[in-house]
Amino acid sequence: MHLNEESLERLIVDQMVAGGWAEGAPSDYMASYAIDLGHFTAFAEQTQPDLTEALSLDAEGPTRHKFLSRLQGEITRRGVVHVLRNGVDHHGHHIDLYYPTPAPGNAKAAEMFEANRFVITRQVHHSVTNTGDAVDLVAFVNGLPVFTFELKNNITKQTVDDAVQQYQRDRDPREPLFAFGRTIAHFAVDDQRARFCTELKGTSSWFLPFDQGFNDGAGNPPNSDGVMTDYLWRRVLSPHSLAGIIENYAQIVVEKNQKTGKKKSKAIFPRYHQLDVVRRLLGDVEANGAGRRYLIQHSAGSGKSNSIAWLTHQLTETTHEGRVAFDSIIVVTDRIILDDQLTQTIKAFLQVGSTVVHADKSGDLRRAITAGKKIIVTTVQKFPYILDDIGADHRDRTFAIVIDEAHSSQGSKTSAAVSRALAGMDAEDEDTVEDRINQIIEGKKLLPNASYFAFTATPKNKTLEMFGEPVPNPDGSTGFRPFHSYTMKQAIQEGFIVDVLANYTPVGSYYKLMKTVEDDPEFDAKRASKKLRAYVEGNEHAIAQKADIMVDHFLAQVVAKRKIGGQARAMVVTSSIARCIQYFHAIRDALAARKSPYRAVVAFSGEHEYKGMKVTEASLNGFPSNAIAEQVKTDPHRILVVANKFQTGYDEPLLHTMYVDKMLSGVMAVQTLSRLNRAHPAKHDTFVLDFANDADDVQGAFEPYYRTTLLAEETDANKLHDLINDLDSFAVYTPEHIDEFVRRYLAGEPRDRLDPLLDVCVAEYIEMPDEDDQVRFKGSAKAFLRTYNFLSTVLPYGSAEWEKRSIFLDHLVPKLPAPKDEDLAAGILENIDLESYRAEKLNAMKIVLDDEDGSLTPVPASSGGHRLDPELERLSAIVRSFNDHFGNIEWNDADRVERFITEEIPRLVSEDEAYRNAQANDDPVNARVESDRALSQVMLRLIADDTQLFKEFQDNSSFKHWLAEAVFNATYRKGA
Repeated sequence: MHLNEESLERLIVDQMVAGGWAEGAPSDYMASYAIDLGHFTAFAEQTQPDLTEALSLDAEGPTRHKFLSRLQGEITRRGVVHVLRNGVDHHGHHIDLYYPTPAPGNAKAAEMFEANRFVITRQVHHSVTNTGDAVDLVAFVNGLPVFTFELKNNITKQTVDDAVQQYQRDRDPREPLFAFGRTIAHFAVDDQRARFCTELKGTSSWFLPFDQGFNDGAGNPPNSDGVMTDYLWRRVLSPHSLAGIIENYAQIVVEKNQKTGKKKSKAIFPRYHQLDVVRRLLGDVEANGAGRRYLIQHSAGSGKSNSIAWLTHQLTETTHEGRVAFDSIIVVTDRIILDDQLTQTIKAFLQVGSTVVHADKSGDLRRAITAGKKIIVTTVQKFPYILDDIGADHRDRTFAIVIDEAHSSQGSKTSAAVSRALAGMDAEDEDTVEDRINQIIEGKKLLPNASYFAFTATPKNKTLEMFGEPVPNPDGSTGFRPFHSYTMKQAIQEGFIVDVLANYTPVGSYYKLMKTVEDDPEFDAKRASKKLRAYVEGNEHAIAQKADIMVDHFLAQVVAKRKIGGQARAMVVTSSIARCIQYFHAIRDALAARKSPYRAVVAFSGEHEYKGMKVTEASLNGFPSNAIAEQVKTDPHRILVVANKFQTGYDEPLLHTMYVDKMLSGVMAVQTLSRLNRAHPAKHDTFVLDFANDADDVQGAFEPYYRTTLLAEETDANKLHDLINDLDSFAVYTPEHIDEFVRRYLAGEPRDRLDPLLDVCVAEYIEMPDEDDQVRFKGSAKAFLRTYNFLSTVLPYGSAEWEKRSIFLDHLVPKLPAPKDEDLAAGILENIDLESYRAEKLNAMKIVLDDEDGSLTPVPASSGGHRLDPELERLSAIVRSFNDHFGNIEWNDADRVERFITEEIPRLVSEDEAYRNAQANDDPVNARVESDRALSQVMLRLIADDTQLFKEFQDNSSFKHWLAEAVFNATYRKGA
């Protein structure tokens, strides 16, 4: 046998027939009606014999043509999935076109399901006009086509891409078989990859990957039992699996444009990871019932909204040990728009339209649960308040809580409110303090009668420990990992999101300050440096210069190069509302100076003062706040300037470029830059110009989330014992204080009975002779509350002593005044002025992330409470340290020198073997000696490349000292 396209075609048909399909005959296909008339008639005769004569299915003539025209019209209007689920009515007859999956024990339904005809046919001549044209394979259900296939073979040097092009080039969407809704999807397949399209539109047809993923990326793993893509026809399209797809996943939804009012139909079909995660979750519920936790780490671009909708719908009917597993499914989201998506998708399925409600106001959730509503959608902002109003007893009910964008906030007081409300706990029923304490402890734990399904792209350590799967470590400790993941790596490789780190350019700021007073006062160097940086970066001249850079770049590199087909937008991320308003005006002025037709839009919360006037985003923009997202999509609005708003959770595919002037770290850096990653057919790249962060920090923020994120180990509960010992040692309170306060508090006594107990402790705190002790006590108390609030939800046991301290400290900490902390940098801004400022783009770069699972450390349980002694320096020294970098040396080639100092010299020093050995031995003193020695050797080697740089190093002691310090700090931290 030749390993050609025909051999793959034959293999697929043989394996599908072995799996329960029948092979059809091409001659049975009627191209004008896109139907396998032979199998359609046989199905109708077997299941509805009285209709055969009434519709004249077995004879050519007007009666049959009228029915086939009616059937074709219904499929054209509603789609093949709708008519399979609902049948069709014709002249007083109802014709069933498909029998659904039977419930366990329903023999009649099982018999009818077996009557369904799953048929796969080779070389189907699909065209009415070009009768010689044939598509490789067509899959039929009861004579109605549900999938087409174009096959290619890598061995003959044709791939899935060639199959895609064949659909785009040779398959006419005006042909009945290829018209919208006439089939569920069209598959392009070779022996290694699979892709699908739900609507053919010529060269605009968008084919999505249907691969399993390999090494957390795109593609498929090697298959020891056959062809790499046989999971598609052997598993996904097996009759029972396909039945589930028809009944629960495939759908045509109607989307309404809120601006124009126009409606558009869109076909949805699950990608492989969506089908896989929902089925795995449902399988685990069937096996284990309620009371489990699941963390689903799905990247942006994963289609999370549809995954949640498919899961939520099917959880309503999932059974465990013969009964429905959940009485109600509560969906908690922080995105209002998801409400509509969920409702729209879920209500399209059979018999569940009336079960979806929205809990928007106090009492809604209580009424919905009491009324037996199956699916309740609410927002995370309203959830705690809604739960407070639930009065019914729900301890005998089971719940599925589906959390969209789960974050660590789910683990503290919100989680406790959820648990208490759904458990139906009524505090007034208990008599003793001990009973009340035990009840509170139980209320904080994740409910045993609820399962939690937590979806997030960027899980934090708390989220992993709360919802993740425990994994034993070799040392006996426990780590945690997600139940299912679809990684950033796979989403980028499959083209569902754009790599926002592929074009990253930092901007260096160089400025020269001058002292404006004759005397030389002392200031706290670290605080002064922060104030000076804030002063310089927020200076009107600096803002204007940076705005010029942004506008010039946007017009020349984004607009002129017609990014995203000439529709590209930009976002400016600022560090505060005041800075945001400054930037808005500066960018507006820069656009006007260049006579650009485009305008900026500003987004911030509240009313603020700017140059003596009260301003809001609406007054500056000229339209209401709720119109910002829509206005940004329409000209002339092209640049969105934000302060926190729109920095996370904003999905706009037209965003191409981001200008960052805000320090970012960790998850916030990932979520902010990821505003650019939404895919668009005309979007091929993105661009980041960063004025505030460096590439190493951004790389470090992204790496934990590039592949599957793991938690190295669980939080050590013994840290709570340590914190209590530390707190007790300060003698701010006594055990009797705590017991008496908790007793009065739980009894609901008034404030004038509670405050005196706290005030006595506050007085003891204030009388501490050492302010450092105050810092340590308050820091330890905050650490205890933070750690206990989290651990109380996940530990299998509770402690009355911990809970009582939690209640007591929760009320005491807000009353503790901050230690007096004299600002030893006050007044410095009145004594300096900005002499010069320049911002220069550094080299553009592609930040490459490590191709390995990310790892997070557990929740920190240390107090972190300590004060740093101020480092007093003369004003002249502080200004000089700012200027010594580049401010007072007139370099012949500043860019070249900058590259040597920031890249070449640290790299060469870090490669010195003696210096590396000193780092490996963890000897910082010796390492500094070796670093300075290596630096001297490197500078000698650079004498031929840059004489001025070597001369400054030899003759300028302050520059030499600064360079030695900078190189050591950069390289020793990396090596340590």
